[in-house]
Amino acid sequence: MSGDGPPLLVTGLPRSGTSWAGKMLAASGRLVYVNEPLNPEHPPGRCPGVLNASVTHRFQYICPDDEEPWLAAFSRTVALRYGHLAELRRNRRPRDLARMAKYGTAFRLGRLLRRRALLDDPFALFSAAWFSRRLGCRVVIMVRDPVAFVGSWQRLGWTVYFHELLEQPLLVRDHPCVEELRPLVGSQDRIAKAAALWRVARRVTADLAADPGIRVVGYEALASAPLEGFRDLYAWCGLPWTPRAAHRVGAACTAPAAAPASGFAWNGLSRTAFRPMDSRAALSSYRGRLTPDEVSRIRELTSAPV
Repeated sequence: MSGDGPPLLVTGLPRSGTSWAGKMLAASGRLVYVNEPLNPEHPPGRCPGVLNASVTHRFQYICPDDEEPWLAAFSRTVALRYGHLAELRRNRRPRDLARMAKYGTAFRLGRLLRRRALLDDPFALFSAAWFSRRLGCRVVIMVRDPVAFVGSWQRLGWTVYFHELLEQPLLVRDHPCVEELRPLVGSQDRIAKAAALWRVARRVTADLAADPGIRVVGYEALASAPLEGFRDLYAWCGLPWTPRAAHRVGAACTAPAAAPASGFAWNGLSRTAFRPMDSRAALSSYRGRLTPDEVSRIRELTSAPV
């Protein structure tokens, strides 16, 4: 534990609003924002100064049975202990060195100012219970409407490779619903695959919601009333809802929509999906991305009770 409370983890499937929620919580001025340490791509992942452990899969599963070396690595991360030597051994390009300076400085200042670590990481979703129970994190899981979620993936041309989940036997053991993904291995049907991932993630999230250290937050409810929603979320996370935080959240959630074509925005040296937006208007953005038949199909694929 660092600062004046537990570390935070904001997770949920990619494109479920984790970056937005994380940045709005960071607007408190009481947190050090850490962007996707479990992302297997570099950047933002594979930075041993931030997390000195080897990520081998998207949606890396961590549980007590295989927590070494994760416990030691993440304990340093949430304590805001940056590993300069470990980073230099692997990453020496100019941009890497700039990231090292950024994170090294942020971690050191965070300790001095008694700030808490905030991990924004959609790839931690299936391991959320471990973060809550072993690291003492307060965990926020973002859940988005399936049509909006699939529509966002379609716009970006994303797909998911289910072998990365199915090749993790402890994940399949602890969350047997992951086996439902096996028939779609190798499929080129991106809508069916994204819908299946949403369904499995929703079932896992429903189980995780029983943990008192985990809170499930609906993207649509938060986007409809961001000031009220984030004020409540601040209280649950143990963060002060100050006039400065309210102003920053309000300004970031009522900005005109001007998204880059890629759907991403660069914030300093961290590439995240967050950008200032009109959060209420964003709720209907999927309508231009999917045909009525595709919307009906997604609803059918994801409509069975969780």
